[in-house]
Amino acid sequence: MTSLTALRENLAAIRGEIAAAAHRAGRDPSGIVLVAVTKTVGPEAYASLLDLGIPDVGENRVLEALEKSRGAPAGLRWHLLGHLQTNKVRKAVSLFSTIHSVDSLKVAIALQQEAVRAEKHLEAFVEINSGEAQKSGLDAGELAGFLREAAALDRLRWRGLMTMAPLAEDPEASRPHFRRLRNLLEEGCRILPGLTCLSMGMSRDFRVAVEEGATHLRIGTALFERH
Repeated sequence: MTSLTALRENLAAIRGEIAAAAHRAGRDPSGIVLVAVTKTVGPEAYASLLDLGIPDVGENRVLEALEKSRGAPAGLRWHLLGHLQTNKVRKAVSLFSTIHSVDSLKVAIALQQEAVRAEKHLEAFVEINSGEAQKSGLDAGELAGFLREAAALDRLRWRGLMTMAPLAEDPEASRPHFRRLRNLLEEGCRILPGLTCLSMGMSRDFRVAVEEGATHLRIGTALFERH
């Protein structure tokens, strides 16, 4: 686990780079949410993150997140970032407030049904595939039809779109994928006007993501690794 001092230094550097990228794009950095991706660190990280003003934590796996959440401090906002199987929906709804990875109508309907049972609402992002067959997500051409069906799921508060750009050494390689997602969001707003957010950008390419309109950054390595 990174020491609190190192974590504070990493966070200060990241916030500085977010602010600089936002300035280049003519944006207000205060509207950008940093989701700390905690899949590689232990539950002791949560208290440190809260102390540093980071309440939003992201995990990829439902069962691991549930295990790590036991004894976690109050005040955290849990984000599911990884693929969600329908047989894990009930457990996911019990913990997470935001699902970034809704990639099928089947999953969306299961979330709706479980949210009704649990008497809660969920914030949700539609995951768009970046063109890699091995990754989950809707194809861009499926989005309009999905949104027309998903609009009726009243327990899901659709926030926007999410994508994972293909892994590349050059962060600029992510830019066309982020720009494409931003354009898709504009199209999606015509069907669901509440779509305003873009979950995109990780440790290697979050600066590019901010320049292209990201509202939610998913950052782990840059935050927790010693530099």
